[in-house]
Amino acid sequence: MGFDFGTVLVFAVVTVGFALGGIAASRALGPKWPNPEKASIYECGERPVGVAWFNFNPRFYLVALVFLVFEVDIALTFPVVAVFKDWTSKGPGMAWVAFFELLVFTGILVVGLAWAWAHGDLEWVKTLGAPSEEAPARAEPRRAA
Repeated sequence: MGFDFGTVLVFAVVTVGFALGGIAASRALGPKWPNPEKASIYECGERPVGVAWFNFNPRFYLVALVFLVFEVDIALTFPVVAVFKDWTSKGPGMAWVAFFELLVFTGILVVGLAWAWAHGDLEWVKTLGAPSEEAPARAEPRRAA
């Protein structure tokens, strides 16, 4: 058992060493010729149109996060469900442990979803109140040169 783990550990250390060594060699030996063309935005070979800095609706991030949470839930739950029958054949104790682990894991996700729902984070169209007079003026976005 210890030898198997040692092999994996050596493999991981060598892999990380090769990756970091390649990055270090590239930075140390590579040419450094900065110019404005290299610092510009690259859009598939086309010249950029408009400004690169624009307001992006943060609700897209929330929808993506909720999707990722439930995607990870499915990715972690499916293997357990796939071998659940084998665990039940080994005895009822193992099956109950797996069942309660899945129940707690899914319960935590449901509580998180309920929290997001209760705070109105899942509502796509939100009603905004009138802007206060003390609110600072919005800065104009920078224009591309």
